[in-house]
Amino acid sequence: PWCGHCKKLEPIYEELGEKYASNPNVVIAKVDATANEIESVPVRGFPTIKFFPSNNKEGAGIEYEGDRTLKGFSEFIDKHSVAPAASEKSEL
Repeated sequence: PWCGHCKKLEPIYEELGEKYASNPNVVIAKVDATANEIESVPVRGFPTIKFFPSNNKEGAGIEYEGDRTLKGFSEFIDKHSVAPAASEKSEL
């Protein structure tokens, strides 16, 4: 999984993780698909980038096909993230 595309993405992905580190509703994770085959998640090439909303962990995820930039990833995450409802926030 360390092709040229993966190596180019690594610093952006690290920056993305740092950006969302304090957000308990977003987890930025890396999975080595050559060592961790997950049947419900098809991988056709590297890097494959998937988003799993917190309200749907059983599916195949949403494949990310946008710009592989911090801005592109951030906009996608912000658009698709499921934040707790206002009533849930007040109970915390």
